[in-house]
Amino acid sequence: MKKNIQIAIDGPASSGKSTVAKIIANDLAIIYLDTGAMYRSATLVSIEEQTKNSIEIIDYLKDNPISFEKTSVFIGNRDVTEVIRDNEVTSNVSEISAIPEIRKFMVSEQRRIAGSSSIIMDGRDIATVVLPNADLKIFLIADVEERAQRRYKENIKRGIESDLGYLIEEIATRDKYDSTREVSPLKPAEDSIIFDTTGKSIEEVVAFIENKAKELK
Repeated sequence: MKKNIQIAIDGPASSGKSTVAKIIANDLAIIYLDTGAMYRSATLVSIEEQTKNSIEIIDYLKDNPISFEKTSVFIGNRDVTEVIRDNEVTSNVSEISAIPEIRKFMVSEQRRIAGSSSIIMDGRDIATVVLPNADLKIFLIADVEERAQRRYKENIKRGIESDLGYLIEEIATRDKYDSTREVSPLKPAEDSIIFDTTGKSIEEVVAFIENKAKELK
């Protein structure tokens, strides 16, 4: 495996991106950057500050930068790891993340972090926009029903009240929104490896990606 590598993992909501990326980062001893958490953090700011003005959201984040510490996410000195997973944030994150100025700001931050060392990054436009020259590009997919089941189990584990039928509808709606938006739509890069995680265990997905990473020269 190359000494310094960049791994980009893209895919729709609840396709397993963050879960496998965290494990791979730990196994390969590289940095994990959760781009979804960054956009969720911007959405949380939008909700709490009651604004969708991109300048106001960006100024807030410049004064209170998003940072990562192991598996925790911070806005300034505030740990927002759990609150950014609330239903209200989930329902609004696609709209906020589609704002061009927000995406431009986030991409610059992500590239700055990625330029320092080996990294694995997951999101919806990592291989196409953020790290177009990544050494390994993976695009994970899975059936809507299975992804909704995963989100439902995650929410119940966190103590978040959920309805499976609503989650199926929400994820399907978000898929359509993310894949048809004008700015950085959800789609695999031409050289991405598409991997269907439907019916696959986390261990199987991790093993597949790690084997691909070890083949890099």
